[in-house]
Amino acid sequence: MNEVCKLLKQAGVWFLATIEDGQPRVRPFSPIHIFDGKLYFMTAHSKKVSKQMALNNQVEISAMVGEGTWIRITARTVNDDRREARAAFLEAYPNLKNAHPLDDPDTHVLYLSEAEAIVESFGGKKRIIKF
Repeated sequence: MNEVCKLLKQAGVWFLATIEDGQPRVRPFSPIHIFDGKLYFMTAHSKKVSKQMALNNQVEISAMVGEGTWIRITARTVNDDRREARAAFLEAYPNLKNAHPLDDPDTHVLYLSEAEAIVESFGGKKRIIKF
């Protein structure tokens, strides 16, 4: 999981895919953080992405992590409504505090569960990381 977090941070921007009415929906994300032994990201309950994950928590993540190297992750998302989880995320990304205040009920943190990451490159070996 540490390697997966490092690769997503290296990418700078990673893309999260959800499903809505049978249609894939993809959007960019950036912040990613390890807390309590889990890989977390943040959004807002009011956003469509949050509502999509509430209906179907299966997601995929993809990012280019170097020249000719990419990562793909399949996982399930799990909500974590604990104040401690929000606080840890906002401590790691203080620039998000204005958009996602600690005690704002719209602040939504989630972690990845049942995750499998595949790291591949052109002409290289495929590596699988489960977490």
